[in-house]
Amino acid sequence: MAACILIPAFNAAKTLAAVLDECAGLGCPVVVVDDGSTDATASIAARHGALLLRHNRNRGKGRALRTGFAWALEHDCAAVVTLDADGQHDVSSVPRVVAAAREGGFDILIASRFSQFQEMGGLRKIWNRFGVWCMRRRTGFEINDSQSGFRCYSGRLLSSVALAADGYDLEMEILMKAWRGGFSIGCLAVPARVADGRATSHFRPVRDTWNICMTFLRYM
Repeated sequence: MAACILIPAFNAAKTLAAVLDECAGLGCPVVVVDDGSTDATASIAARHGALLLRHNRNRGKGRALRTGFAWALEHDCAAVVTLDADGQHDVSSVPRVVAAAREGGFDILIASRFSQFQEMGGLRKIWNRFGVWCMRRRTGFEINDSQSGFRCYSGRLLSSVALAADGYDLEMEILMKAWRGGFSIGCLAVPARVADGRATSHFRPVRDTWNICMTFLRYM
């Protein structure tokens, strides 16, 4: 299997259908991990033809991603594209992101929102700017967005790193472990529809930002 699309979803009934409608024309298998939702997320995913994986309780975005990564590896996916369920990402850019990752030989290609950092509010803007500076200083990679959830991961990378985080900090954990493992990381400019994540209330600005910072320091 060349590539699949992975969408972690928690109580995303209001936005998931539109995201899946956009995915339908891309020709990729779509995997939705329902992370213990109490609304109609699971039934919407099933009605739209997505392969549905479920957690019996909410375990966090990172754990949902790990569940989806395990499925992708079991089905020999060469690449996994992650999208958020709240509609903030430009789904039509998935083929461009996959092609750029393949042509550039990147094990992680981040769909970067760098041009929109000024639109972000509060801690998100501060952390994204500071996080980019830290990542460049420490790793040498030209990464200009360390927290975008729209990414393409190679199956080679996913089969080689052991991941432990359950929350939003998993996306930093995988960057740091990829760097330490000698994998290649790049960015492609793909502006988000919602720059600072206002479409979702699940990101906790203080706690999750703190966890992301601590993850960077732990693996630095």
